Amino acid sequence: MAVAVKLKSVVTFLLAVAVITVLALSARFTGAYAVYTGATSSRLVPIYSVGRDDKLISVTFDCAWGVEYTDEILNSLKENEVRATFFTVQFWVEKYPEYAKKIIDSGCEIGTHSATHSYMSKQNAEEIKKELLSSSQAIEKITGQKVELFRAPYGDYDDELISTASELGFYTVQWDVDSLDWKNLSASDIAARVVNGVKSGSIILMHNNGLHTAEAVPVILNTLKKQGYTFVPVSELIYRENYTIDATGRQQPAA
Repeated sequence: MAVAVKLKSVVTFLLAVAVITVLALSARFTGAYAVYTGATSSRLVPIYSVGRDDKLISVTFDCAWGVEYTDEILNSLKENEVRATFFTVQFWVEKYPEYAKKIIDSGCEIGTHSATHSYMSKQNAEEIKKELLSSSQAIEKITGQKVELFRAPYGDYDDELISTASELGFYTVQWDVDSLDWKNLSASDIAARVVNGVKSGSIILMHNNGLHTAEAVPVILNTLKKQGYTFVPVSELIYRENYTIDATGRQQPAA
């Protein structure tokens, strides 16, 4: 009898573990972040792209060093009537406040790319909060624009970074199309990578100070517009509430 009772307890325990595991792996959160779902693990992920069928896309520029090609990029955006999203590091904004203002005056928007451009997955919650609040406040002081978007330096993140950013009201944004302009590819190679990688809801990663980025921008904008795509800032591409994010980082409206 004792053996039977013990066996029943073991079976009950194993069933309970199985149920909890299934629930954990199939979970979806709505809000400014969601979780990976899969067979073995779950973790928070940022927004890499957005599930849309209206051919809306966003082009983004990370700003951390230099401004040599920024005017040319802004001119191309203006000529093509495209509004982009610039993710700026605090020390860049403070060094080049006139360019932060130019970005806003052009109709584009600014998100934070951190205060110090560090690997933020190595930071604790308090250090993360300091980076996000300090950088966003610096941007707001110079431009008068409220900051709601955040891109982690190096694309480096963990659960604590995403959840902390969400608690502060930031949407953490990655990309699904990498121009690799930071590798100093030719303008034609940069343009080809972007044009061939884009789909509805894509977020394109570029840099304001890539060696050939400014040359590639007008080609990218013209080509994709001719293909029926419409560029909008990230804040107009993403869903603000009632959404899920799947394992690939694709944001979808909640069912």
